[in-house]
Amino acid sequence: MDCGRRNTKKYNFRCPDLRELRKLAYFVLNPLDFKQRHEKLLSILYADVVEGLLSVVGQFYDPLYRCFSFPNYHLVPMLEEYTHLLGITVSNKVSFSGLKEIPIFHLIDEALHLKKSEIEAHWVKKGGLFGLPSDFLIKEATAFAQAGSVDAFEAIFVLLIYGLTLFPNIDAFVDVNAIRVFLIGNHVPTLLGDMYFSLHLRNSKDGGTIVCCILLLYKWFISHLPQTFASVENKQCPQWCQRLMSLTNDDIVWYDPCLSSLEIIDCCGKFFNVPLIGTQRGNNYNPALARRQLGFPLRDKPNNTQLEGLFYQEALEAYTLWVNKRALELKMPYPCELPMSMVVVEPLTLPNQDVEELEDALAKMK
Repeated sequence: MDCGRRNTKKYNFRCPDLRELRKLAYFVLNPLDFKQRHEKLLSILYADVVEGLLSVVGQFYDPLYRCFSFPNYHLVPMLEEYTHLLGITVSNKVSFSGLKEIPIFHLIDEALHLKKSEIEAHWVKKGGLFGLPSDFLIKEATAFAQAGSVDAFEAIFVLLIYGLTLFPNIDAFVDVNAIRVFLIGNHVPTLLGDMYFSLHLRNSKDGGTIVCCILLLYKWFISHLPQTFASVENKQCPQWCQRLMSLTNDDIVWYDPCLSSLEIIDCCGKFFNVPLIGTQRGNNYNPALARRQLGFPLRDKPNNTQLEGLFYQEALEAYTLWVNKRALELKMPYPCELPMSMVVVEPLTLPNQDVEELEDALAKMK
């Protein structure tokens, strides 16, 4: 299908400097204990991001539907997938709102095991926001680690991951918003909100720098691609744009069984979408477009989609036609390619006949 062409934009992604954080990671003597307390937070420091791939992926962002639109399928970053990547569930605590006052110093010093006078002495303003310089925090974390103060070291180390990796804003600086999210302890919605806002902002302009946690965005996107997509040597493959345009609906890894144990968030009160507030501004995404990523079928346009009781997925004709129509309206940033010949991991899909047989078997058991 020829979806037409539209102009591409120049996107840059702010890549965090992980060298100092990786040095601090050597002080984590028992990674398993650290994981029990902080889940997969440590693992994101070792994610190898191919920035060129992300720059191409950014071209497919669809601001109208707040997703990534490809010729015959959509991909939607959602809370459940970010939760799985981090190993941290969406807390029942109130998420970041940006409306609270600057954290009182005694809350910060208690959380970081530092003296109030030390916080006050290093509390400075950069880029319109107050916060703490990372070199000060790195020095304190190193001192605590060398003294064997595990709790104090881990608290500052985790805050540094928040400020420099999850919520990057100003280089070598942990701003007050990152500190607020750290104190609240419910950061997954804010992470997703920052990602959507940054893509929206840069999409409405002539490209620019995407400022969000690119490590998670990259890990999320790669998780939906065939294993062979990123494992083959670049020099032996076409450019990223050609490789992405050659993927079809059947190539995508749709559903991770680990998501079945998570509580699905698909609305907020009377709103049939998921509102998100990042450290910059609010946004939302429509879970109806992500049903296939949760293991459910997509039978029609999102407004008419109904949930099924069984976990299976196939895109039926009405939905496929709607996706194709949207691709034609949006236009693709690159020319369509012939499907790429590659070894694809078999999707977790039950054919219609198997679903019917399984439903009959369940009915007989009742």
